[in-house]
Amino acid sequence: MPRNKHFAPDYEPFRKLQLRISGPFRALNPTRANFQPTPEDNDQGTTSAPPQGVAGEEDKRVAVGYEYQWRSRDSRKGRHALILHRPPTKEPLRLVPAPTASPRQVLRGLRRMLTSCPYWDVSYLVATLFTAGSVIWVLNGFFAYLPLVRPSSEFAGELTVALGATAFLGATVFEVGSVLLLLEAVNERREGCFGWALERVLVGAEEEEGTAQRLRPDLETCRHRHRRRCGRRRRFWGKVFGKNSNPRTKTSSEEGSAASPLGNVEENPPSWTWFPSWYDLRTHYLREIGFLASLVQFLSATIFWIAGFTALPGVLDMTNTGLVDGVFWTPQVIGGTGFVISGILFTLETQSKWWIPAPGVLGWHVGVWNLVGGIGFTLCGALGFASSSNSGIAYQSSLATFWGSWAFLVGSTIQWYESLSKYSVEVIKEK
Repeated sequence: MPRNKHFAPDYEPFRKLQLRISGPFRALNPTRANFQPTPEDNDQGTTSAPPQGVAGEEDKRVAVGYEYQWRSRDSRKGRHALILHRPPTKEPLRLVPAPTASPRQVLRGLRRMLTSCPYWDVSYLVATLFTAGSVIWVLNGFFAYLPLVRPSSEFAGELTVALGATAFLGATVFEVGSVLLLLEAVNERREGCFGWALERVLVGAEEEEGTAQRLRPDLETCRHRHRRRCGRRRRFWGKVFGKNSNPRTKTSSEEGSAASPLGNVEENPPSWTWFPSWYDLRTHYLREIGFLASLVQFLSATIFWIAGFTALPGVLDMTNTGLVDGVFWTPQVIGGTGFVISGILFTLETQSKWWIPAPGVLGWHVGVWNLVGGIGFTLCGALGFASSSNSGIAYQSSLATFWGSWAFLVGSTIQWYESLSKYSVEVIKEK
């Protein structure tokens, strides 16, 4: 059972599972839970036709253990993690999904970034908005830094119009993305949706026919809002429109379904939540690292937007040093510091312990790169107080904007990739 008394999922099957719960801080909600199916669980499942390319006596077994892993970040993003325990053998794994870190799966993920546009998925909107905002800030960094390195590259209006316009536009896009990020946090799925199913398949020739077990994504019992199948139903902000929109329950005995560690799951998720109740806020969200990180990100982006607005041409008298320091540089320092704190919280959320890095998790890299970007934006504002009287400090301030923007772009691109990779598979080699 969870070690934190405040961690109380509202979905009954989640309470019944024997889970290994962990998290970076004991005072806050756990951030991950591992469920290793028992032999009784493995006996469940349906029988289906043999998959393409599977034949032969050696395919009648799957010599690999597995376990489901729930992470708080994955729960917000609609992702499902599966861990495979590979025995010490060089034989290829059969009837199990390919590791997401393999070159072929990575290329498929990159292709999805160019061909998929799930606009109904708030996680996808958050990722693409932050990516677009980061691109704008990279342009702003070029406008601020390049004229200092190569004065011949400066064009008319670059420092008076283009610099301020891109700062305002980039800050506005960050603000909109932060609003959606906070909404994503208050609409997380707390039911323990593992997202994988175990089914039996027929293998071998007719004279030596047998059965084996295969793992596959379980779309029937998944309760995340990203699950949307065109032509059957349309889903917008948690509501279902179109034919067959009445709630129903999927069971493992229905045709085409498979056993789920959660048992029977209601197909329709709860409606979209704009504002959490005070009870939920007090008992759950304020103890949730992901929500705290999203809240800090939103507040920081709101304060940082002030600097973006005052950067517009004609809004602020740049000759008034006191006014510039108060409403231009100060919001950058406060907002940038908030970005640093948010990046730290997002990074720690993905770690089993606060002192143990998790480079194998995509969300960890997102948090680290956002942390680096926040440091750059904070340095830009902090050095800006003395930039008017020292050309060297002005150079470093512009340079901090440049590399900070690139760090945000790297983190946002990884988050974009993460938002489209809903089923992750990690292989652990047993000794």
